[in-house]
Amino acid sequence: MSRSGMSQRLSCFKAYDVRGVVPDELDEDLAYRIGRAYAALIGPKKVCIGRDVRPSGEALSAALARGLADAGVDVVDIGVCGTEQVYFATFHMGLDGGIMVTASHNPPEYNGMKFVREEARPISGDSGLLEIERRARTEDYPPPAAVKGTVTHVDTMDAYVAHLLSYVDVSRLKPFTIAANPGNGCAGPVLEMLREHLPFKFATRFAEPDGSFPNGVPNPMLVENREATGSLVRESGADFGVAWDGDFDRCFFFDEKGRFIEGYYIVGLLAEAVLKKHPGAAIVYDPRLVWNTEEIIAELGGRPVMWKAGHAFLKEKMREEDAVYGGEMSAHHYFRDFSYCDSGMIPWLLVAQLLSEKGRPLSELVAERAAKYPVSGEINRRLANPDDAIARLEARYGGRGRVEKIDGLSVAFDDWRFNVRKSNTEPLLRLNVETRGDRALLEEKTAEILAVIDEAAVEAG
Repeated sequence: MSRSGMSQRLSCFKAYDVRGVVPDELDEDLAYRIGRAYAALIGPKKVCIGRDVRPSGEALSAALARGLADAGVDVVDIGVCGTEQVYFATFHMGLDGGIMVTASHNPPEYNGMKFVREEARPISGDSGLLEIERRARTEDYPPPAAVKGTVTHVDTMDAYVAHLLSYVDVSRLKPFTIAANPGNGCAGPVLEMLREHLPFKFATRFAEPDGSFPNGVPNPMLVENREATGSLVRESGADFGVAWDGDFDRCFFFDEKGRFIEGYYIVGLLAEAVLKKHPGAAIVYDPRLVWNTEEIIAELGGRPVMWKAGHAFLKEKMREEDAVYGGEMSAHHYFRDFSYCDSGMIPWLLVAQLLSEKGRPLSELVAERAAKYPVSGEINRRLANPDDAIARLEARYGGRGRVEKIDGLSVAFDDWRFNVRKSNTEPLLRLNVETRGDRALLEEKTAEILAVIDEAAVEAG
């Protein structure tokens, strides 16, 4: 990365993290300066770092460690891991912060970083990330410390796996066959460690970590990536399937027929699973789709708390409410006992326990809820002026329905509801529609709203 652009904002700094092409947008020099900037902002004594399987990860991680050590910070390097393992090490070891070198589900030429403070509290645009960017860009940090920090390589896998197992009663789990697709990311080694403690048989695909991602980018949110897991479920006769993104902070579910399950219904299942263990607890969820989640929480005596989508917002609200679980339909799931952080491993363990207790297949549980609350699935539109489209929708529907503006615009009627919001990370308008058991109404209202949005796009040119 050329220093000629240091007067402008660094392009690899996004709303929640750092992410860019290596070495054009992120290189070892910048990684070093980010380490120095992070230390100047946080003032930590000891920080955890980890990295995903990308080819550039080792060099970037080493440069980051040098930057921290030159600032007098002791570094605990846990090596190749998933993002949640950095979160775990940070809160489990009582460290002052953590940095994960990852670009999650992006192509192999990308890399990036995710940052947390003590107790794995997130650092994002409004809580320090912009200041890290400014200091790294302008090299506004103190001179190197008189006594440099140390870099120690630590294996936290055993403690992490023991923590994961604490969420379920292993003695009550049925011997399911589970189709598991790590997508050549970091989840494979964790599955291997869990295998010896669980009664499950794993049928795996793309389980070997390979940062060149020879089978495509590990992003099960993409429709074209789902068949690899769906076919594995069918071929192996699995009871359900799970796929992860590269750093496995998100997990995606498939029923025993190999069909992809909308993340919205998984939020409801996990709310049920945790409320069985923590009766009366608060559950936080985002406003995109809500009726199914709210009904399950109410039936089990929990306390529903709707809040803004986005990991920094959800985590902050969970701490404020002491919520036991927080869920987003985007496949991010947060747990109080995991220091309010998101995990891609805890959810499938809880689903396995729920299926063990209910004795019914996943397809039945989901079909029941999907029939009661059918949804459009998230529909994205790229607009030059998304605010105009939102204003038009409020003008058309706001006077007749119940309006909420916790995150974007939500309008609810007795038998249908929609949410439209701008993406926090991309120039997109995102629409979600749900009804009370009426698929025909769902299709009608979805088309109606999209017509308003498309009209706004045409008029904007």
